[in-house]
Amino acid sequence: MKHHFGLSVRQVVGITDIDDKIIARAKQLGESSGEIARRYERDFYDNMTSLNILPPDRYTRVTDHVPQIVDFIKTILSEGFGYTTSDGSVYFDTASFGSRYGKLQHGQEFSQESGLEKKSHRDFALWKAVKPGEPSWIGPGGNKGRPGWHIECSTMASSVFGPALDIHSGGVDLLFPHHNNEIAQCEACHSTEQWCNYFLHSGHLRIGQTKMSKSLGNYITIKDYLAQHTANQFRLFCLLSKYRSGIDYSDSSLKEAVSLEEKFTSFLANCRAYTQGQLTGGNITESDLLRELSHCQAAVQSHLADDFDTPAVVRKLVALMSFANRQLLSDAEFVGSRSPSSVAAVGGYLRSQLEILGLDFSPSDQDFERSSFDVIDAAVTFRSRIRQLAFVDMEGDLRNEVFAACDEVRDKLKTAADITIKDLASGSSWQRK
Repeated sequence: MKHHFGLSVRQVVGITDIDDKIIARAKQLGESSGEIARRYERDFYDNMTSLNILPPDRYTRVTDHVPQIVDFIKTILSEGFGYTTSDGSVYFDTASFGSRYGKLQHGQEFSQESGLEKKSHRDFALWKAVKPGEPSWIGPGGNKGRPGWHIECSTMASSVFGPALDIHSGGVDLLFPHHNNEIAQCEACHSTEQWCNYFLHSGHLRIGQTKMSKSLGNYITIKDYLAQHTANQFRLFCLLSKYRSGIDYSDSSLKEAVSLEEKFTSFLANCRAYTQGQLTGGNITESDLLRELSHCQAAVQSHLADDFDTPAVVRKLVALMSFANRQLLSDAEFVGSRSPSSVAAVGGYLRSQLEILGLDFSPSDQDFERSSFDVIDAAVTFRSRIRQLAFVDMEGDLRNEVFAACDEVRDKLKTAADITIKDLASGSSWQRK
């Protein structure tokens, strides 16, 4: 939205650093809930960085917003949408909210957390009375306790955005009751008919048709994944499915993403080689190439505007790449007129669009010293000329020896510096992975 559509976006991510699972884990390990939360928070930040996920404009923590949460609950109580039980717990009174409750429920009935004095099975906790060994704060009625889960997110969002929110995202499993309850709380507190304009619910990552979950033991950590694959491959794997759809994770389902990364890397290297004069062949028809680029740009714009249809976007980018590659790598005897500007336009657009989608295809030669680049380029150019001479002017054992020597140079560059040389009828190009 920010980089493609040019919208002004303020993104906030809420960190739940106090809840039942954190408290249980802290007791199990003999640590404080704060220590547990901060350790997992640091791991989360590290994982997001390793996956090339940009940080939001702001992170918020529940424990930094407890006073605001207490005030939020007091307002709900004063508006008549909550009630307090004998132990000091506070519940949202769904009956008092009438037919407005359950906007995302779609007719499905469910029960919330248990409570002996709840008026209805649909009512949910805004404030939980203190229990032995749990962290606690002074609550709305002066009794010790801690916030309920749903109120945490509502308060943090409201502390940044006020009484209205444009877009709220999360997993499809949060649709109800969590997002359902957030709507009720915020509309009750802010006295508004519509708190959030849009909800974007993403599908689950699955293994064997079952939601990936630590509690089920059917998961792979990001660190383990990145030991075998790249962040680009995971991003492509996700982009190949609509964000609302679940994805089945397996080695076989990753193959297309792995293949696409290789194709994009190779094509962008070919574009650089062509515009720098290393790749001298090709049969470029500039008008056709620029027309295909224009069609791709219009289609990508349309697909992204259609609920972020990334699979369709990737297909259009691949189609543009394939069209350009057919001209760029043409082995026809007739070499068409060169058009570095049109090839650069296609390569530049493709790279920028991939970057907008969160993929990193920055040229690896940026890490080279320029002298190293020139030496390798000179060696590849010399090798290419020798091979061309062998094709035209040599025969028999001498030709075979020259080809063998050229192959040896190619293999040594691959082993020593991860340089891949591509031999075409029109010459040779190279890239460093």
